[in-house]
Amino acid sequence: MAATLAAAAAPRACVSPAVTADKEVAELLAEAAPEGKLSKLACPICYQLFMSASDQYLSGDASGLECSTCKKVYPNKQDYWDLTVAVGLTQYKESMPAATEIFRTSLVSFLYERGWRQKFRWGGFPGRKRELEMAKTYLKPTIGGTIVDASCGSGLFSRLFVKSGLYSLVVALDFSENMLKQCNEYVKQENISDERLALVRADISRLPFAGGSIDAVHAGAAIHCWPSPACAVAEISRVLRPGGVFVATTFVEDVIPLAIPILRIGRPYINRITGMNIFLSEAELEDLCRACGLVDFRFVRNGLYMMFSATKGS
Repeated sequence: MAATLAAAAAPRACVSPAVTADKEVAELLAEAAPEGKLSKLACPICYQLFMSASDQYLSGDASGLECSTCKKVYPNKQDYWDLTVAVGLTQYKESMPAATEIFRTSLVSFLYERGWRQKFRWGGFPGRKRELEMAKTYLKPTIGGTIVDASCGSGLFSRLFVKSGLYSLVVALDFSENMLKQCNEYVKQENISDERLALVRADISRLPFAGGSIDAVHAGAAIHCWPSPACAVAEISRVLRPGGVFVATTFVEDVIPLAIPILRIGRPYINRITGMNIFLSEAELEDLCRACGLVDFRFVRNGLYMMFSATKGS
């Protein structure tokens, strides 16, 4: 029932991405000065940029970033910048969905690239190298700009985007402190230069960027874990520039048609208990993107696996 990734004319695939590489752009970027790591960061409360054109002397080693408008200070945690709204709270605590808390644990962060992510192959995920090449095809119009790897986990794709040399700045963004620490460890182990890489802790529903300032957002196997996919996609749409691209992968649970009515009834309860979202068709994700101002929806399927892209309208 599901299309294979290799089938160019597969009945359920709107597009079949080909493996591409833009060596020319990569060479130009390698020669160009990297984008300032703080230049795109903004206060998640008022969305004011931390840096102006005259502030480029600020370095990534600063102890904290202070918003000029609301005066809140966001700390540098050494491994990452903490740009969550709740940072600094001492009395009030918010409860998070179970799925969010699981990924904040040190155990799951350690296991994520040591078996956790690999088990997605049972659902049709093709493996990170193939996923990257597919994503690069959709992302080609944004090459040379800034890409945010949202819910990056341990930086599986963030590191690959940096190594590709196709972006002036890669922002590895996640809500989990331990995932970002694990990402930083991998960056050091693999001797990856952090000139074009910024690690940021943030809420997917409150992104620390000014409107229209980001060229691309990538979210690998993440949207089904977000507390509110609608709020998150709306926020992604806000930060994307006109023509910017959102690329994501997820599971679509429609491979057993007889189970769909049961899942449709049960998914609100599953979401409340586990914090996980269940998608039952490509049309649901297209509808979500369209409602948030994203157009030109395209996708490819393989079993439960789905990669889709949508573009910010002008």
